[in-house]
Order: sequence, then C-alpha cells, then structure tokens
Amino acid sequence: MNPSSSTARFSPERALELGRQTLAIEAAAVDALKGRISENFARAVELVLQCQGRLIVSGMGKSGHIARKIAATMASTGTPAYFVHPGEASHGDLGMITRHDVLLALSNSGESEELLRIVPAVKRQGARVVAMTGVPTSTLAREADIHLDAGVAQEACPHNLAPTASTTAALALGDALAVALLDARGFSPEDFARSHPGGSLGRRLLTHVGDVMRAGERVPAVPPATGIPEAIIAMSRGGLGLVAITDPANVVIGIFTDGDLRRAFEKRTDLQQGDIASVMHPSPQTIAPERLAVEAVEMMERLRINALLVVDAEHRLIGALNMHDLFTAKVI
Repeated sequence: MNPSSSTARFSPERALELGRQTLAIEAAAVDALKGRISENFARAVELVLQCQGRLIVSGMGKSGHIARKIAATMASTGTPAYFVHPGEASHGDLGMITRHDVLLALSNSGESEELLRIVPAVKRQGARVVAMTGVPTSTLAREADIHLDAGVAQEACPHNLAPTASTTAALALGDALAVALLDARGFSPEDFARSHPGGSLGRRLLTHVGDVMRAGERVPAVPPATGIPEAIIAMSRGGLGLVAITDPANVVIGIFTDGDLRRAFEKRTDLQQGDIASVMHPSPQTIAPERLAVEAVEMMERLRINALLVVDAEHRLIGALNMHDLFTAKVI
C-alpha cells in the first residue's frame, strides 16, 4: 500500500470512531466472559494447584503471544510456568513437558494444527491438558481434560478478521486464572517482591528502614544540656537537617531540626543562650528499623516532615534517615 495514498485517506473523525469502537467491542468481549466462568474454571484452578510439575502454556501466532504473557504472569505470581512453542515441541521441545505438568493450550479456533499434533503425545505421557478456545465444540476443546470458553461475538477489526477482541478475552481469562491461583496459594506482596528483586516494586517491598538509614557517627546526637550553638554545629555537620537529643542511656527525648531553627529566627529567639533542651521538640516521630522503607515515606509525607529518627524497642537511638536517603535507595 502506498503511504501517500494512506495519508490521503486518513480521517481524524474516522480514527476516533474506530478507536472508541474497538475499546467498546473488546470491553464487551471481556464482560461477556463473566457469564461463562463455570465449574470448569474452578476445576482448572484446582488442577494447576495439584500439579506437581509446572504449568506449560502454548499457542500459535497471536495466541502464542498471549500464551507467553500468561506464562510470565503465572510465574511472577507463584505458579511455576513457562511457554513452549507448539511448532518447536514437535521437533524436540516436547521433552520439556513431563507427566507431572499441566498443559494450557490456547487457540481461538481450537483447530490449530501445531497444538493438535502435540496434545496426544502430551496426554500419552500422563500430563493433563486445559484448553482455552473460542469454540467449545472444537477438536482441541474435545481433546482437553478441561475446556475454558474464551469465545467472542466479534473481532474489533472492521473486517472481523484480525485477532483483537479474541486475544484480549484470552489474556483476561488468563489473568483471571492467575489471580485465582495467587489467592489460593496465599501469595503475598512480599512473595511478589521476591520474584521481582530488580524492579522498583521489589525495592519498595523488600527494603527496610534498617537497610537505608544512617547509623553510628553519621547520626548527630547531643545530650539535653548541650548549648544551642554547639547543637546547631552538630546538626550542620550531620547533613540530615536534624540533631537528636538523647539521655545518658541513649534514649531519644527530643529533636531539633533546621525547621525549628528557622522558626527560632522568626521568633527572634536568642540562640546564644540556654541549652538545646529549651528549644527542642519533645517526643519526636520515630520509626523502627524493621519497618519497610516505604512506610517511612508514607509517614514523612503524611506528617509533612523530611526526616525520621530510627529507634529500637527501648526507644534508644540507632539511626536516622531523610527523603534524600530514600531517593538514593530508589524507594521513591
């Protein structure tokens, strides 16, 4: 097709119309699946839960792309799974499937030759088969142990040819399976983070306050009798915008921040006289080292503060952190 002729035929109004129509058709296709979630769906979930091996997901063409995504979603939510190309399976990769596995086979027509070629071999070695098709009477649906109906009334393609609504429906049904399995396994956010250690979510769910806090000499702390000028110098050297005030047992009794310093200037407080206890903020907000770093972020945002002292169970000072530390750790 000549690009210039395509440009000449382009209509913004027609593009908007088709865009909205596509979304409406695909939304209707997904919504219609709710009425077809039957006991077969629950049986499929139970079969995968009881599987001693892995969930093998397979499909050709566009169904293959959806199968890859379903396998990835399953693997990241507690169900060991991987994709096997049905064409390659006929040429040796069938050895990747064992009798302990469950095969989830995707085909909108249910007549994909490459899948139908391997299903008998898979069943012969004892593996179970779940088919996801758009035709309950198809060959693949009949050959499977369990059939999941992902049929759609029409494709979003104006010619009703290109796989659009059908692939969306299959993807959504795959997600529904993954969520049901996730819930049945008691899969937690922490479990999810362990399978995503390199991502931002992994950092958010696996990073604790103790992993990012400053400790030891990096945390400015002075006794309550310290003169105000000396406490301000300690705060400046610490670079945290605060100085902790602690008793002889290292228990936190107060805090003085750069915000307190600005407010003292505004009130024309004589900072050359008196000790830090006279101007400190008593009973400051603190956090425990075992708390998640994202909890520290939430706490600081809610209280509109930029730093927190970290204390142990006896309220003894063990560290401190500020928003910059959390940015550096890529928690936020």
